[in-house]
Amino acid sequence: MMRNGLLYLFLLSLAVGSVLIAISSGSLNIGLAQAWLAIQGEGDALHQQVIQQLRLPRALAAFAVGGLLTLAGALMQVLLRNPLADPYVLGISGGAAVAALLAMLAGLSGVLLQGSAFIGAMLATILVFGLAHGKGQWTTSRLLLTGVVLAAGWGAMISFLLAIAPTTQLPGMLFWLMGDLSPNNNPTWALGLLLLGILFALPMGRSLNILSRGELQAQSLGVEQAKLRYGIYLLASLYTATAVTLAGSIGFVGLVVPHLTRLLLGSDNRRLLPAAALLGGSLLVLADTLARTIIAPQQLPVGVLTALIGVPLFLILLQRNRGHD
Repeated sequence: MMRNGLLYLFLLSLAVGSVLIAISSGSLNIGLAQAWLAIQGEGDALHQQVIQQLRLPRALAAFAVGGLLTLAGALMQVLLRNPLADPYVLGISGGAAVAALLAMLAGLSGVLLQGSAFIGAMLATILVFGLAHGKGQWTTSRLLLTGVVLAAGWGAMISFLLAIAPTTQLPGMLFWLMGDLSPNNNPTWALGLLLLGILFALPMGRSLNILSRGELQAQSLGVEQAKLRYGIYLLASLYTATAVTLAGSIGFVGLVVPHLTRLLLGSDNRRLLPAAALLGGSLLVLADTLARTIIAPQQLPVGVLTALIGVPLFLILLQRNRGHD
């Protein structure tokens, strides 16, 4: 119990520290004391403008996106009972990407672009669920196969749109596809959804633990599997749609962070889900800060950094668990 409490305290400290590092780092270095004054609306006017209008909204958006992707990944791994499941496995990000690229070709930006991505993600969610359900009750294998096939179709459409896009629009489209947190001005609603997501997921923790052990055990212990699966799918889809809307496709966060959290706290979803959300949010804030500063003033897509970090980290986790197979 004491160990878990210390881990939660560490994760909370990491969350606050990652945001402080993000708002003080960049082409214009700002000390932590000056950054704190700027957050309160005091101190240098330039520091206030940079932090309040650019860095703080971006850091909070990164935290929300990282937390939502991690929650979605953890839920998908329980739903599909597959350790390789991630938020994008069912093609939700593909639907969002197609809608966003179409919006870019139409000259839309800002809220209209984000709204198009969200609509595309939700339409992809409905399409996957409808096709997987069919006339009977869907199974995890049918849901997974449907999502994988549709994801391939979305990928083909993305390639087609990139092929016909004007050269002037192509860089922006590619940047969005690789993960872009720069246009976020008001991440409040995403942070609110993250908080609600944790609150919704906590009461489901015991049922998630039982479901992860198999259908027969869940049935014998009285878990309403159909309702629980619908709830998991809808929540994970909503979290993924929101994350993709804010930042494009950012890989490996939703896949790696749940596994990393299990190493720290075990597989009890009542403890895992809030801790994973904190860790995922913090790591994406740090990755985005690195993407902004590593070759400043030029910025890298944050998805590139998460992939470069996530691939070796996931291989290390696989090697660590090799003896448990």
